[in-house]
Amino acid sequence: MAKNILIISSDFTGYGHKSITDSLCEHFAAHNDVKVTVIDGFSLGGSFGLRIGKLYGPLTRRVKDLWKIVWDISIKSPSIFIELVELSIREKLYEKLRELKPDLILSVHPNFNGPVLNVLEDYRINIPFVTLIADLVSITPLWSDPRADYIISPTKEAKYKCIEFGVSEDKIKVMGFPVRSRFTNHIHSGEHAMDYDGSRPLECLIMSGGEGVGNMSRIARILLNNFNCKIKIIAGRNKALKKRLENNLKADFPDRVEIYGFMQNIQDLMLTSDIAFLRGSPNVMMEAVACNLPFIITGALPGQEEGNPGYAQKNNLGLVCKELKLLKKTVGGLLENNAYRLNEIKRAQREFRNPDISKNIADFLLSIEAKGEIEVPDRVKSRYNIRPLLLRK
Repeated sequence: MAKNILIISSDFTGYGHKSITDSLCEHFAAHNDVKVTVIDGFSLGGSFGLRIGKLYGPLTRRVKDLWKIVWDISIKSPSIFIELVELSIREKLYEKLRELKPDLILSVHPNFNGPVLNVLEDYRINIPFVTLIADLVSITPLWSDPRADYIISPTKEAKYKCIEFGVSEDKIKVMGFPVRSRFTNHIHSGEHAMDYDGSRPLECLIMSGGEGVGNMSRIARILLNNFNCKIKIIAGRNKALKKRLENNLKADFPDRVEIYGFMQNIQDLMLTSDIAFLRGSPNVMMEAVACNLPFIITGALPGQEEGNPGYAQKNNLGLVCKELKLLKKTVGGLLENNAYRLNEIKRAQREFRNPDISKNIADFLLSIEAKGEIEVPDRVKSRYNIRPLLLRK
Protein backbone atom coordinates (compact mmCIF):
# COMPACT_ATOMS: atom_id res chain seq x y z
CA MET A 1 0.00 0.00 0.00
CA ALA A 2 1.30 3.42 -0.99
CA LYS A 3 1.67 5.55 2.15
CA ASN A 4 3.90 8.39 0.97
CA ILE A 5 2.43 10.01 -2.10
CA LEU A 6 3.82 12.88 -4.17
CA ILE A 7 1.27 14.70 -6.33
CA ILE A 8 2.50 16.99 -9.08
CA SER A 9 -0.21 19.49 -9.91
CA SER A 10 -0.59 23.16 -10.90
CA ASP A 11 -2.11 26.13 -9.11
CA PHE A 12 -2.30 28.65 -11.93
CA THR A 13 -3.20 26.86 -15.20
CA GLY A 14 -6.93 27.18 -14.65
CA TYR A 15 -8.37 25.67 -11.48
CA GLY A 16 -9.11 22.13 -12.66
CA HIS A 17 -5.77 20.55 -11.75
CA LYS A 18 -5.95 21.91 -8.22
CA SER A 19 -9.58 20.89 -7.71
CA ILE A 20 -8.82 17.33 -8.86
CA THR A 21 -5.90 17.21 -6.44
CA ASP A 22 -8.08 18.53 -3.62
CA SER A 23 -10.77 15.93 -4.36
CA LEU A 24 -8.27 13.10 -3.91
CA CYS A 25 -6.61 14.60 -0.85
CA GLU A 26 -9.99 14.67 0.90
CA HIS A 27 -10.03 10.88 0.77
CA PHE A 28 -6.34 10.39 1.49
CA ALA A 29 -6.92 12.39 4.68
CA ALA A 30 -9.13 9.58 6.01
CA HIS A 31 -5.99 7.41 6.33
CA ASN A 32 -3.87 8.45 9.28
CA ASP A 33 -0.86 6.52 8.00
CA VAL A 34 -0.85 8.16 4.55
CA LYS A 35 1.31 11.22 3.88
CA VAL A 36 0.59 13.34 0.81
CA THR A 37 2.84 16.08 -0.56
CA VAL A 38 1.46 18.32 -3.32
CA ILE A 39 3.78 20.50 -5.38
CA ASP A 40 3.11 22.84 -8.25
CA GLY A 41 5.13 21.35 -11.10
CA PHE A 42 5.90 24.80 -12.46
CA SER A 43 7.51 25.75 -9.14
CA LEU A 44 10.19 23.13 -9.83
CA GLY A 45 11.37 25.47 -12.57
CA GLY A 46 11.86 28.30 -10.07
CA SER A 47 10.46 31.79 -10.52
CA PHE A 48 10.70 31.47 -14.30
CA GLY A 49 8.68 28.27 -14.23
CA LEU A 50 5.96 29.89 -12.15
CA ARG A 51 5.80 32.84 -14.55
CA ILE A 52 5.24 30.37 -17.39
CA GLY A 53 2.43 28.70 -15.47
CA LYS A 54 0.78 32.04 -14.77
CA LEU A 55 0.71 32.86 -18.49
CA TYR A 56 -2.18 30.40 -18.93
CA GLY A 57 -4.78 32.91 -17.76
CA PRO A 58 -3.76 35.81 -20.01
CA LEU A 59 -3.29 33.46 -22.99
CA THR A 60 -6.72 31.86 -22.71
CA ARG A 61 -8.45 35.18 -22.06
CA ARG A 62 -6.77 37.41 -24.61
CA VAL A 63 -4.90 35.47 -27.29
CA LYS A 64 -6.71 32.20 -27.93
CA ASP A 65 -5.09 31.87 -31.34
CA LEU A 66 -1.68 31.73 -29.68
CA TRP A 67 -3.00 29.17 -27.21
CA LYS A 68 -4.15 27.06 -30.18
CA ILE A 69 -0.62 27.22 -31.62
CA VAL A 70 0.80 25.99 -28.30
CA TRP A 71 -1.75 23.16 -28.28
CA ASP A 72 -0.95 22.16 -31.86
CA ILE A 73 2.77 22.00 -31.07
CA SER A 74 2.03 19.69 -28.14
CA ILE A 75 0.18 17.40 -30.54
CA LYS A 76 2.71 17.39 -33.37
CA SER A 77 5.98 17.73 -31.44
CA PRO A 78 5.44 16.75 -27.80
CA SER A 79 9.17 16.05 -27.37
CA ILE A 80 9.83 19.82 -27.55
CA PHE A 81 7.75 20.37 -24.41
CA ILE A 82 9.20 17.34 -22.66
CA GLU A 83 12.82 18.39 -23.21
CA LEU A 84 12.27 22.04 -22.26
CA VAL A 85 10.30 21.22 -19.13
CA GLU A 86 12.80 18.58 -18.07
CA LEU A 87 15.70 20.98 -18.38
CA SER A 88 13.89 23.48 -16.18
CA ILE A 89 12.67 21.14 -13.43
CA ARG A 90 15.32 18.42 -13.33
CA GLU A 91 17.49 19.70 -10.47
CA LYS A 92 14.66 20.63 -8.09
CA LEU A 93 12.73 17.46 -8.89
CA TYR A 94 15.80 15.38 -8.03
CA GLU A 95 16.14 17.26 -4.73
CA LYS A 96 12.46 16.66 -3.91
CA LEU A 97 12.79 12.96 -4.61
CA ARG A 98 15.86 12.77 -2.36
CA GLU A 99 13.98 14.62 0.37
CA LEU A 100 10.60 12.86 0.17
CA LYS A 101 11.39 9.37 -1.18
CA PRO A 102 7.72 8.84 -2.12
CA ASP A 103 6.16 5.39 -2.60
CA LEU A 104 4.10 6.75 -5.49
CA ILE A 105 4.12 9.74 -7.82
CA LEU A 106 0.85 11.00 -9.27
CA SER A 107 0.83 13.62 -12.03
CA VAL A 108 -2.37 15.54 -12.83
CA HIS A 109 -0.78 17.91 -15.37
CA PRO A 110 0.37 16.86 -18.86
CA ASN A 111 3.53 18.95 -18.89
CA PHE A 112 5.24 16.88 -16.21
CA ASN A 113 4.62 13.26 -17.19
CA GLY A 114 7.47 12.76 -19.67
CA PRO A 115 10.01 14.90 -17.76
CA VAL A 116 9.41 13.11 -14.45
CA LEU A 117 9.57 9.69 -16.10
CA ASN A 118 12.85 10.69 -17.78
CA VAL A 119 14.37 11.61 -14.43
CA LEU A 120 13.17 8.37 -12.81
CA GLU A 121 14.59 6.40 -15.72
CA ASP A 122 17.93 8.20 -15.83
CA TYR A 123 18.55 7.89 -12.10
CA ARG A 124 17.10 4.37 -12.06
CA ILE A 125 14.65 5.31 -9.33
CA ASN A 126 12.09 2.58 -8.81
CA ILE A 127 8.97 4.62 -7.88
CA PRO A 128 5.54 3.76 -9.37
CA PHE A 129 4.29 6.60 -11.56
CA VAL A 130 0.61 7.26 -12.35
CA THR A 131 -1.00 9.86 -14.60
CA LEU A 132 -4.52 11.16 -13.99
CA ILE A 133 -5.90 12.82 -17.14
CA ALA A 134 -7.62 16.14 -16.38
CA ASP A 135 -9.31 16.47 -19.79
CA LEU A 136 -12.38 14.62 -21.04
CA VAL A 137 -11.97 13.92 -24.74
CA SER A 138 -9.38 16.02 -26.59
CA ILE A 139 -6.08 15.01 -25.07
CA THR A 140 -2.49 15.71 -26.06
CA PRO A 141 0.19 12.98 -26.31
CA LEU A 142 1.76 14.63 -23.25
CA TRP A 143 -0.87 12.77 -21.21
CA SER A 144 0.05 9.41 -22.71
CA ASP A 145 3.58 8.31 -21.87
CA PRO A 146 3.67 4.51 -22.29
CA ARG A 147 6.23 4.22 -19.48
CA ALA A 148 3.68 5.21 -16.81
CA ASP A 149 2.60 2.32 -14.59
CA TYR A 150 -1.03 3.38 -14.94
CA ILE A 151 -2.99 6.12 -16.67
CA ILE A 152 -6.33 6.99 -15.07
CA SER A 153 -8.73 8.16 -17.76
CA PRO A 154 -12.03 9.99 -17.14
CA THR A 155 -13.72 8.65 -20.29
CA LYS A 156 -13.57 5.89 -22.86
CA GLU A 157 -12.88 8.56 -25.47
CA ALA A 158 -9.69 9.64 -23.69
CA LYS A 159 -8.73 5.98 -23.24
CA TYR A 160 -8.91 5.35 -26.98
CA LYS A 161 -6.70 8.38 -27.62
CA CYS A 162 -4.13 6.99 -25.16
CA ILE A 163 -4.13 3.71 -27.05
CA GLU A 164 -3.72 5.66 -30.29
CA PHE A 165 -0.69 7.36 -28.75
CA GLY A 166 0.91 4.01 -27.95
CA VAL A 167 -0.18 3.18 -24.40
CA SER A 168 -0.93 -0.45 -23.63
CA GLU A 169 -4.64 -0.92 -22.91
CA ASP A 170 -3.99 -2.85 -19.70
CA LYS A 171 -2.33 0.25 -18.19
CA ILE A 172 -5.41 2.44 -18.68
CA LYS A 173 -8.10 2.61 -16.00
CA VAL A 174 -11.34 4.39 -16.94
CA MET A 175 -12.62 5.72 -13.62
CA GLY A 176 -14.54 8.91 -14.35
CA PHE A 177 -13.77 12.56 -13.59
CA PRO A 178 -13.17 13.35 -9.89
CA VAL A 179 -14.85 16.33 -8.24
CA ARG A 180 -14.59 17.65 -4.71
CA SER A 181 -16.95 16.37 -2.01
CA ARG A 182 -18.64 19.74 -1.61
CA PHE A 183 -20.31 19.03 -4.98
CA THR A 184 -21.38 15.49 -4.07
CA ASN A 185 -22.26 15.62 -0.36
CA HIS A 186 -25.89 16.35 -1.17
CA ILE A 187 -26.09 13.12 -3.20
CA HIS A 188 -24.88 11.00 -0.28
CA SER A 189 -27.33 12.75 2.03
CA GLY A 190 -30.22 11.84 -0.25
CA GLU A 191 -31.13 15.40 -1.20
CA HIS A 192 -32.88 15.58 -4.55
CA ALA A 193 -33.16 18.66 -6.76
CA MET A 194 -36.72 19.50 -7.70
CA ASP A 195 -37.72 19.69 -11.34
CA TYR A 196 -38.41 23.17 -12.72
CA ASP A 197 -42.06 23.88 -13.59
CA GLY A 198 -41.98 27.53 -14.68
CA SER A 199 -43.95 28.80 -11.68
CA ARG A 200 -41.11 31.10 -10.57
CA PRO A 201 -38.30 33.07 -12.23
CA LEU A 202 -35.64 30.89 -13.84
CA GLU A 203 -32.46 30.95 -11.75
CA CYS A 204 -29.56 31.32 -14.20
CA LEU A 205 -25.86 30.93 -13.45
CA ILE A 206 -23.31 32.30 -15.93
CA MET A 207 -19.72 31.24 -15.50
CA SER A 208 -16.63 30.51 -17.54
CA GLY A 209 -14.05 28.65 -15.49
CA GLY A 210 -11.53 30.06 -13.03
CA GLU A 211 -10.14 32.57 -15.54
CA GLY A 212 -13.46 34.23 -16.38
CA VAL A 213 -13.59 34.26 -20.15
CA GLY A 214 -16.54 34.48 -22.53
CA ASN A 215 -19.37 36.79 -23.63
CA MET A 216 -20.99 36.98 -20.21
CA SER A 217 -22.58 40.40 -20.61
CA ARG A 218 -24.22 39.54 -23.93
CA ILE A 219 -25.51 36.22 -22.60
CA ALA A 220 -26.98 37.97 -19.57
CA ARG A 221 -28.76 40.62 -21.63
CA ILE A 222 -30.31 38.03 -23.95
CA LEU A 223 -31.70 36.17 -20.96
CA LEU A 224 -32.85 39.23 -19.04
CA ASN A 225 -34.60 40.76 -22.05
CA ASN A 226 -36.42 37.60 -23.10
CA PHE A 227 -37.18 35.49 -20.03
CA ASN A 228 -38.55 35.79 -16.53
CA CYS A 229 -35.25 35.10 -14.84
CA LYS A 230 -32.68 36.11 -12.27
CA ILE A 231 -28.97 35.89 -13.00
CA LYS A 232 -25.81 35.22 -11.06
CA ILE A 233 -22.51 35.74 -12.86
CA ILE A 234 -19.14 34.41 -11.73
CA ALA A 235 -16.25 36.35 -13.25
CA GLY A 236 -13.57 34.17 -11.65
CA ARG A 237 -10.11 35.68 -11.22
CA ASN A 238 -10.82 38.22 -13.97
CA LYS A 239 -11.19 41.36 -11.84
CA ALA A 240 -11.47 43.66 -14.84
CA LEU A 241 -14.38 41.60 -16.18
CA LYS A 242 -16.14 41.69 -12.81
CA LYS A 243 -15.91 45.48 -12.70
CA ARG A 244 -17.22 45.84 -16.27
CA LEU A 245 -20.16 43.56 -15.55
CA GLU A 246 -21.04 45.49 -12.42
CA ASN A 247 -20.92 48.79 -14.30
CA ASN A 248 -22.86 47.58 -17.33
CA LEU A 249 -25.48 45.22 -15.92
CA LYS A 250 -26.18 46.21 -12.33
CA ALA A 251 -27.25 49.68 -13.40
CA ASP A 252 -29.83 48.34 -15.89
CA PHE A 253 -31.03 45.33 -13.89
CA PRO A 254 -30.32 46.13 -10.22
CA ASP A 255 -32.73 43.56 -8.73
CA ARG A 256 -32.12 40.72 -11.17
CA VAL A 257 -28.33 40.45 -11.38
CA GLU A 258 -25.60 39.47 -8.92
CA ILE A 259 -21.89 39.54 -9.84
CA TYR A 260 -19.26 37.42 -8.08
CA GLY A 261 -15.49 37.13 -8.38
CA PHE A 262 -13.48 33.98 -7.72
CA MET A 263 -15.20 31.98 -5.01
CA GLN A 264 -14.64 28.79 -3.03
CA ASN A 265 -18.31 27.91 -2.41
CA ILE A 266 -19.49 27.84 -5.99
CA GLN A 267 -21.47 24.68 -5.21
CA ASP A 268 -23.96 26.80 -3.26
CA LEU A 269 -24.79 28.78 -6.39
CA MET A 270 -24.94 25.63 -8.53
CA LEU A 271 -27.29 23.84 -6.14
CA THR A 272 -29.71 26.79 -6.14
CA SER A 273 -29.72 27.40 -9.91
CA ASP A 274 -31.94 25.92 -12.63
CA ILE A 275 -29.57 26.27 -15.57
CA ALA A 276 -25.95 27.27 -16.18
CA PHE A 277 -24.24 28.92 -19.13
CA LEU A 278 -20.61 27.96 -19.25
CA ARG A 279 -17.46 27.30 -21.24
CA GLY A 280 -16.60 23.71 -22.07
CA SER A 281 -14.27 23.35 -19.07
CA PRO A 282 -14.27 19.68 -17.99
CA ASN A 283 -14.00 20.57 -14.33
CA VAL A 284 -16.94 23.00 -14.40
CA MET A 285 -19.03 20.65 -16.53
CA MET A 286 -18.60 17.70 -14.18
CA GLU A 287 -19.22 19.84 -11.09
CA ALA A 288 -22.48 21.01 -12.68
CA VAL A 289 -23.47 17.40 -13.39
CA ALA A 290 -22.74 16.47 -9.76
CA CYS A 291 -25.02 19.33 -8.69
CA ASN A 292 -27.69 18.19 -11.17
CA LEU A 293 -27.51 21.50 -12.99
CA PRO A 294 -28.37 21.44 -16.72
CA PHE A 295 -26.08 23.65 -18.77
CA ILE A 296 -25.63 25.27 -22.15
CA ILE A 297 -22.07 25.43 -23.45
CA THR A 298 -21.47 28.72 -25.24
CA GLY A 299 -17.78 28.30 -26.03
CA ALA A 300 -14.70 26.15 -25.54
CA LEU A 301 -10.97 26.72 -25.56
CA PRO A 302 -9.38 25.59 -28.82
CA GLY A 303 -7.58 22.29 -28.55
CA GLN A 304 -8.11 20.78 -25.12
CA GLU A 305 -11.84 21.63 -24.81
CA GLU A 306 -12.92 21.11 -28.41
CA GLY A 307 -14.42 17.67 -27.82
CA ASN A 308 -16.24 18.53 -24.59
CA PRO A 309 -19.41 20.11 -26.05
CA GLY A 310 -20.04 17.04 -28.18
CA TYR A 311 -19.41 14.79 -25.18
CA ALA A 312 -22.01 16.71 -23.15
CA GLN A 313 -24.63 16.43 -25.90
CA LYS A 314 -23.89 12.76 -26.54
CA ASN A 315 -24.58 11.94 -22.88
CA ASN A 316 -27.52 14.37 -22.62
CA LEU A 317 -25.81 16.34 -19.86
CA GLY A 318 -26.36 19.73 -21.51
CA LEU A 319 -26.74 21.57 -24.79
CA VAL A 320 -24.41 23.53 -27.04
CA CYS A 321 -25.10 26.98 -28.46
CA LYS A 322 -22.19 28.10 -30.62
CA GLU A 323 -23.90 31.28 -31.87
CA LEU A 324 -25.44 33.58 -29.29
CA LYS A 325 -28.07 34.72 -31.80
CA LEU A 326 -29.58 31.26 -31.27
CA LEU A 327 -29.51 31.42 -27.47
CA LYS A 328 -33.07 32.70 -27.08
CA LYS A 329 -34.40 29.82 -29.20
CA THR A 330 -32.25 27.25 -27.37
CA VAL A 331 -33.42 28.35 -23.91
CA GLY A 332 -37.01 28.65 -25.10
CA GLY A 333 -36.92 25.05 -26.31
CA LEU A 334 -35.78 23.87 -22.90
CA LEU A 335 -38.68 25.66 -21.20
CA GLU A 336 -41.49 24.46 -23.50
CA ASN A 337 -44.12 22.06 -22.11
CA ASN A 338 -43.42 22.90 -18.47
CA ALA A 339 -39.66 22.71 -19.05
CA TYR A 340 -39.85 19.09 -20.19
CA ARG A 341 -36.50 19.14 -22.00
CA LEU A 342 -34.74 20.89 -19.10
CA ASN A 343 -36.00 18.26 -16.66
CA GLU A 344 -35.09 15.47 -19.07
CA ILE A 345 -31.45 16.65 -18.87
CA LYS A 346 -31.69 16.68 -15.08
CA ARG A 347 -32.80 13.05 -15.11
CA ALA A 348 -29.95 12.07 -17.47
CA GLN A 349 -27.42 13.78 -15.21
CA ARG A 350 -28.65 11.86 -12.17
CA GLU A 351 -28.14 8.58 -14.03
CA PHE A 352 -24.68 9.62 -15.30
CA ARG A 353 -23.06 10.99 -12.15
CA ASN A 354 -21.17 8.91 -9.61
CA PRO A 355 -20.41 10.57 -6.25
CA ASP A 356 -17.75 7.96 -5.42
CA ILE A 357 -15.31 8.61 -8.29
CA SER A 358 -12.76 10.50 -6.18
CA LYS A 359 -12.86 7.86 -3.45
CA ASN A 360 -12.49 5.04 -5.98
CA ILE A 361 -9.45 6.71 -7.55
CA ALA A 362 -7.86 7.40 -4.16
CA ASP A 363 -8.44 3.78 -3.10
CA PHE A 364 -6.92 2.52 -6.33
CA LEU A 365 -3.81 4.66 -5.86
CA LEU A 366 -3.41 3.46 -2.29
CA SER A 367 -3.62 -0.15 -3.48
CA ILE A 368 -0.59 0.16 -5.77
CA GLU A 369 2.27 -1.84 -4.36
CA ALA A 370 5.81 -0.49 -4.21
CA LYS A 371 8.30 -1.98 -6.65
CA GLY A 372 10.78 -2.64 -3.92
CA GLU A 373 12.97 -0.54 -1.67
CA ILE A 374 13.11 3.01 -2.97
CA GLU A 375 16.61 4.35 -3.44
CA VAL A 376 17.40 7.79 -4.82
CA PRO A 377 21.10 7.56 -5.75
CA ASP A 378 23.52 10.37 -5.08
CA ARG A 379 23.95 12.87 -7.88
CA VAL A 380 27.58 12.05 -8.70
CA LYS A 381 27.02 8.32 -9.11
CA SER A 382 23.90 8.73 -11.25
CA ARG A 383 25.41 11.20 -13.69
CA TYR A 384 27.32 8.44 -15.43
CA ASN A 385 24.04 6.79 -16.42
CA ILE A 386 22.31 9.89 -17.75
CA ARG A 387 21.79 10.00 -21.48
CA PRO A 388 22.26 13.44 -23.03
CA LEU A 389 18.83 15.09 -23.18
CA LEU A 390 19.04 16.04 -26.84
CA LEU A 391 19.98 12.51 -27.87
CA ARG A 392 16.82 10.92 -26.49
CA LYS A 393 14.51 9.28 -28.96
